[in-house]
Parts: sequence; structure tokens; C-alpha cells
Amino acid sequence: MWWAPSYLQRHCLADLNPWGFISTRATLIGPTIRIGANVFIDDRVLIHQALDAGSVTLGNRVHLEEDTHIVNGAGGAVTIGDDSHIHRGCQIVSYKAPIQIGLRVEIAARCALYSYDHGISSKKHCGDQELTTKGPIIIENGVCLGYGVIVLSGVRIGEGAVIGAGSVVTKDVPAGAIAVGVPARVVGMRTDSGPTDRPVAEGVLLKDDSDFGQI
Repeated sequence: MWWAPSYLQRHCLADLNPWGFISTRATLIGPTIRIGANVFIDDRVLIHQALDAGSVTLGNRVHLEEDTHIVNGAGGAVTIGDDSHIHRGCQIVSYKAPIQIGLRVEIAARCALYSYDHGISSKKHCGDQELTTKGPIIIENGVCLGYGVIVLSGVRIGEGAVIGAGSVVTKDVPAGAIAVGVPARVVGMRTDSGPTDRPVAEGVLLKDDSDFGQI
């Protein structure tokens, strides 16, 4: 690693062989973490899969940059499709419902995806509240999330949509839309480009486990 010291220069290491690059400073814990070809996993990345959780699946050429955390608990599962890039310091936390990220999705630094909510009953301490969910988070192909976007449970972001920095997405966003704000609302459409030509299912519902290593 001496000739590729920083995270941008290290990307080439993942292309050298199908096993990809997993930093010695990364932590991967779980019985069914499935990793595709040429995946890049940087320093201080954490993937933690509880014993009662669904699998964590990374498609081919996925990049997980420094300090990204993927945490998968009871009722959760995480799938990230081919060629998707998760940048520094992102939090992807799946309890109660899965999180599905499609093909060629770009998620900027400090984004957070949570497929569950905490209860807010006045009769219980915050730490004792039960977890609830409105359903899975689905990020379709070609979506771009700007810096610090938060996506809450039960949200589908349609193919090719762009979410502006700092937005909080609480409702579905249609394909090709531009959405910003807290809560995020659609302010325009990407009229200068068409949708990608592959269905999200190909990046989310992986049909053949033979292409994946297992830890």
C-alpha cells in the first residue's frame, strides 16, 4: 500500500484482481457478508451484521470510502448494486426493514440511511422506545445523493433522481426528479438526460451467489 497512500489513489488496488481491496484497518463482522468482484473497502469501514439479520451484499466494483458504517440488525438486510460508490462517513443502518441500493448510485459524504424509527411515547425513556418502520428504503439505479442527505424508512427514490445536499427525504421521489429541502420536495426534473437502461432489480435482487466471496 506504500505507493497508494490515500483513498483516491487506492482505488486502483481494487482493480488488480477479482478479490478487490479490503483495508487491514476495516472491520467486517457477520455470518453472511457477500462481496462481489473488485470491491474497494477503505480504512475504518465497519460492516456489522447481527446473527438474526439478513445478509449484507456488495455488488461488483462497489466502493466504500473511509469511516463508512453499515449496520444490519433484526429484520434488516443491505444490498448495494454494481458500481455504486458510498463516500466518507456514511451511515447505512438497517433494522426492521431492508435497504436496497441499485446500480451506479453515488452517495456523497456524511449521508445517513435508516430503515427504522424510534417511538416517542412520553411513558418511556428514549432508550427504551420500541423500533418501528414504514418499510424498506429503495434507492434505484443512477441516483445521486448530495452531502449530508438523510433518507428515512419507507422511502423509494426513483431512477436517476438527484437529492440536494442537506435534504431529509421522508417521502418517495419520482424518477428523474431533483429534490431539496427539509423535508425534501421536488423542485424540478432532469430533462437533459434519460433514465438508465437497466432495471433496479438487477442491482438489488441478485440472482446468483456464485459471483460473491463470503466472510
